Amino acid sequence: MQKGIGPSVYSDGNKPDAGTNRLQAVAQGKDVGAEVHPKVLEETPVLEIDRFNLWYGSKQVIHDISMPIIRKQVTALIGPSGCGKSTLLRSVNRMNDLIQNIRITGDMRLNGDSIYEPRMDVINLRKRMGMVFQKPNPFPMSIFENVVYSLRIDGEKNRSVLDEVCEISLRGAALWDEVKDCLNDSALKLSGGQQQRLCIARAVAAEPEVLLLDEPCSALDPIATGKIEDLIQELRGQYSILMVTHNMQQASRASDYTAFIYLGRLIEYGPTSDIFTNPVLQETESYVTGRFG
Repeated sequence: MQKGIGPSVYSDGNKPDAGTNRLQAVAQGKDVGAEVHPKVLEETPVLEIDRFNLWYGSKQVIHDISMPIIRKQVTALIGPSGCGKSTLLRSVNRMNDLIQNIRITGDMRLNGDSIYEPRMDVINLRKRMGMVFQKPNPFPMSIFENVVYSLRIDGEKNRSVLDEVCEISLRGAALWDEVKDCLNDSALKLSGGQQQRLCIARAVAAEPEVLLLDEPCSALDPIATGKIEDLIQELRGQYSILMVTHNMQQASRASDYTAFIYLGRLIEYGPTSDIFTNPVLQETESYVTGRFG
């Protein structure tokens, strides 16, 4: 069992009876223990989510989630729309702090540092995270300035350093060959798929400890989606990536670990190959094979 993570999540003592559907139990507001595969607990985490709960006003949307996010691997969060995937992701860099009437209990720890410690510098925390949203959001400035933005705000003025980071980041985002001759052009002139890869380059330029991807392909066509998936594969092993996706095929192709979330509760979490080919729970199999959701 991973040190510091709630034991009830990993025990079988809280399972419904064999004839009981976990998802029905969750829909009825019952507590249902998550099925976390032993392989997950054998790996080194970059992020530990520990008994995390979140409310919007009086409505609870995240229920007692505990899970380690594995270092230098890709972890996908899957589940039906509105199940809390993006809310959980945005809790990692405390973007939900910007919403009124938010209340949380529990904790998250990034490389051992409590994200919700009152003395945590949230601006510094967000520098340690790279965030890429559903819709590409390049800044209204040149391609070059988009990539080196994080260095600029940290006061870096050395042009050779900026040039080097720009090229390395764009190469890492598989975009360098397409834009190397137009770095001073507006980023807004790029196609949607190129803009999204630029946003990934901008995120990795800051050398984040975790890269957060919130349905990064949902606004893209199939060709652009394929390029983003190829990019995620190339970044695997270099970055710890936590991504939300509604696309089962994408999760199965792009991730190392997959967590199935339903109505704000973790249902099953394990290696992606097991979740999609040999899940412990029938409910997980029903979801990943498209029988519901």
